Amino acid sequence: MVSWEIIARATIYITEEMGVALKRSAFSPNIRERMDHSCAIVDERGRIIAQAEHIPVHLGSFRVGVANLLKWIDKENIVLEKGDMVLVNDPYISGTHLNDLMLLAPIYYNNKLVGYAVNKAHHVDVGGPVPGSMNPEAKTIYEEGVIIPPIKLLKKGSVDREIMRLLAENFKNPRIAVGDLSAQIAANIRGIEMITSLINKYGLTTVAEAWSRAIDYSKQLSLKYISEWPRGVYEAEDYLEYGDKDLVIRARVEILSEKIKIDFTGSSENIQAPVNAVYGVTFSASSFAIRSLMGKEVFVNEGFYELLEVIAPEGTILNPKKPLPVSGGNVETSQRIVDVIFRALAKALPDKVPAAGSGTMMNVMIGGLRRDGSYWSYYETIGGGTGARPGKNGVSGVHVNMTNTLNTPIEIAERSYPLLYTRYMIREGSGGEGLYRGGDGIIRSFILLEGSAKLSVLAERFRHSPWGLWGGGSGAPGKVRIRRSSGEVIEMPSKFSIEIYEGDEVIIETPGGGGIGSEINKILSKKSPRL
Repeated sequence: MVSWEIIARATIYITEEMGVALKRSAFSPNIRERMDHSCAIVDERGRIIAQAEHIPVHLGSFRVGVANLLKWIDKENIVLEKGDMVLVNDPYISGTHLNDLMLLAPIYYNNKLVGYAVNKAHHVDVGGPVPGSMNPEAKTIYEEGVIIPPIKLLKKGSVDREIMRLLAENFKNPRIAVGDLSAQIAANIRGIEMITSLINKYGLTTVAEAWSRAIDYSKQLSLKYISEWPRGVYEAEDYLEYGDKDLVIRARVEILSEKIKIDFTGSSENIQAPVNAVYGVTFSASSFAIRSLMGKEVFVNEGFYELLEVIAPEGTILNPKKPLPVSGGNVETSQRIVDVIFRALAKALPDKVPAAGSGTMMNVMIGGLRRDGSYWSYYETIGGGTGARPGKNGVSGVHVNMTNTLNTPIEIAERSYPLLYTRYMIREGSGGEGLYRGGDGIIRSFILLEGSAKLSVLAERFRHSPWGLWGGGSGAPGKVRIRRSSGEVIEMPSKFSIEIYEGDEVIIETPGGGGIGSEINKILSKKSPRL
């Protein structure tokens, strides 16, 4: 009898292999270089079986997005046949934002549905008025890009060319869009082939039993880890910046014997601005925070997710009502959700919780017409400093928490777009002071080489610096400046769209992480041995 763990780990490997197929065949630097994509295998009941170690904000959202999509398919009496693939980017179904196109494919074995291969990939541009499609000024989702309801992009193995043509005509770079979608199709095909081989090797009954065992094991192991945490209720709040307003995210985290309950009641009401986060993002960020604090190996599947009860009242910024915009919720509000959970649990787990990291993905979107008349669109996120850790300094110049992408190499960006990078360096001294210092942020700047372009930035922590813990100092806040070719320097807010011109320089400084002060030693010396 083969060990269930061999099959469970083989399934995880399959999701990683799907990611390799997606990355290697993608057209955009955002996927090919930054690896802004995620893959998973789901059983026929919609339970998450395995996920690759890809993008945190995607991974937790699969549980919500796949459940929503399967519910929609059932409600509409849609039959998914072998070779079909369903595409959706509506955030109120898929669970993230419009740029993330989710593609789900049924897996059949001897004409029996045994599960699904699914992936998400962040497309640089999905239409709308601004390059990159994350419009800082959007008041509805319709101003962010093209909304794709669940549609069959593949039918019995054949791509629906009319749908592909419709999408290509609405995305600003059709060749890139079709190339990246084709890469997503290839990833799912690879997943289906490898699951089929796995079943051929071990048998369908054995594989199905192994998947269920993996879920049970993950649940029991996760329960064991949280049993070591002190029971109780822990609360905190943190803030998002929008214009001159502060929006509050309030969390009440309750550690129980059989689950962890996270209640965001009391958070700000949803608004006509792109900082709302759909429930899939809220669940994803919550699960990431709890998983991170476990700090030990756990199969991240349905068994782990079952332990989390996440309450986000409808009509708040953490569970908005359609058609409010949500693009920044995925990339910025998700970061603040993690921060506020960490802040609450610092009181329970002082030996595990770091100070606040940079707290922003520092989303930079730019695009325009080349001299030859072709359109270009570029998107990147820029790392910062992590918060100091109990017993260690923070890490400088890395992507923090809900982003797990790589950077776009300057050589690739300059080869692909009319940009010349002038600086890419650590922002020395931007980490918070303390017994353990926060990590430093990044300075990254570039000059536009031709014509004009629309520049948009969605960022955070310009006004509210990343906080320190136990007497540690705050990290330096973020900053964006535009130096016109005339020499004029303009200080920009955390969210804006502006026209820039040939010779203008954009200078971006990302936040450093908070520090941890000497009070941590007193706190740890009083800790119960049980912890």
